[in-house]
Amino acid sequence: MKNWFLSAVILLLSGAVSAQNTIPRDSVKTLNVPIVVNDSTVLLPGDTLKKVKGFMPVPKTATRMALIPGLGQIYNRDYWKAPIVYLAFGGGLYTYYLNSLKYHDYLSAYKEFYNLDKNSPTYGQPKPELVDSTVTVRVRSLLNTSSTYQPASRDQALRGKNYWRRNRGFALIVTGLIYTLSIIEANVAAHLKTFDLSDDLTLRIEPKLQQPAMRTPAPGVRLVFNIK
Repeated sequence: MKNWFLSAVILLLSGAVSAQNTIPRDSVKTLNVPIVVNDSTVLLPGDTLKKVKGFMPVPKTATRMALIPGLGQIYNRDYWKAPIVYLAFGGGLYTYYLNSLKYHDYLSAYKEFYNLDKNSPTYGQPKPELVDSTVTVRVRSLLNTSSTYQPASRDQALRGKNYWRRNRGFALIVTGLIYTLSIIEANVAAHLKTFDLSDDLTLRIEPKLQQPAMRTPAPGVRLVFNIK
């Protein structure tokens, strides 16, 4: 009788234990745990993540377009630089043109002192009647809107011819430098616009346990650069 009673008690205890270990399917509930993102970006249901990309010029294309003065700056969307390029380049060309006109005016005056008739036996020699005399030279204004005429001797015509020839060459060199600098500026500006200036370019100081040339851990710090 006792054996039957013990067997019944054991069966009841085992049934109670198995009932506690079994969880009904409808009692399990799913909990939505909010996720916190490091960069504080929250996406709500139905929202879409859009990647906004700004204008990124190609340096090679900017250099090629800068062969036409000002066009490379316009391609880089540096519109305020284009008038500066036009004024500098145009001013250089106008200075070269004006100096060239003045050079030819003094050159023409200087030629009057010499016999330039190829059929004459005295070709290339000074004219005797103008050795101690003067000729008229046209003097142009800065804007080339008015001119005056002044007398000039042979030495004055020679010095004026050489002076305006040097100025013409200098103006040509400066104009070439302005043209070259405008091309370089367009290329450099295009490169600068492609640099990554986001918040990822940061410097962090972090702890470090493993030190160089040390077998055992030792406390220290390290500098971490985040560069894409």
